[in-house]
Amino acid sequence: RLGYDNNLVTEFEGYVKEILTNDSSLKIFCEDGLFLFRNGVKNKQFKPATVSQIANYMISEIDSSFKLVCDYDIGYEKFTIYKATGFDVLKKIQEETGADIFFDMKNKELHIHPAYTRKGGEAEYSMQHNIETSSLEYKLAEDRKIEVTVESVGLDGKIISHTTGTTGGEKITKKVGRMTQSAIKIIADNEYKNNMRSKYEGSFDAWLIPYVEPSYTVGIYDDDYTYKDGRYYAETVVTNFSENGGKRTITPSINLS
Repeated sequence: RLGYDNNLVTEFEGYVKEILTNDSSLKIFCEDGLFLFRNGVKNKQFKPATVSQIANYMISEIDSSFKLVCDYDIGYEKFTIYKATGFDVLKKIQEETGADIFFDMKNKELHIHPAYTRKGGEAEYSMQHNIETSSLEYKLAEDRKIEVTVESVGLDGKIISHTTGTTGGEKITKKVGRMTQSAIKIIADNEYKNNMRSKYEGSFDAWLIPYVEPSYTVGIYDDDYTYKDGRYYAETVVTNFSENGGKRTITPSINLS
């Protein structure tokens, strides 16, 4: 729990993953529910299966006290778990579907959602008032041409693919496991939509107040360049705290409004 003047906020709940010591320091590495899911899962082949079915099987194998919250039920024609941990399974799902996967330790929930759809709280930032340093670069959607192709190999060995976007620009190709045609289309459409929004690239440093975490909507305002003003999705937040004070390094992403 961190904060000022005894007004503390819970920043993290989890487990001690590793402790490193040397002559002058002690480092304690912590991890959230993912720590538990680094355990092995029994081999199993799904044919077919949804993301929910795969995740629920993994939960039953590792810790059935966790509840799955999933609204991104991509369908696989075939999904194989072989000599894998829960972490391996989640990593594969995240890489192939682009899902936002995280643990809610307070409620003991494993969440799986389409990218950028989870909505947390809100925070407001101004380049002139409460942003200490910034490496942000603004990217306009209308300046970009993107073509997205998602490919899979069907059970018959033939390539299944879906392409969306504009030819003549940047090409993004993503290979996924054995999924249904409808699942491939959903992934391609989401990838294109998320890449075609105006957004910031880079990050900025602010203080502990206001509180912010990934999934928050952050308003970013600049008196000198008002056309950049908007509300953006907080993709990552790194919080540092020491005897010198506290700061948050925030990486915003797509424009939400």
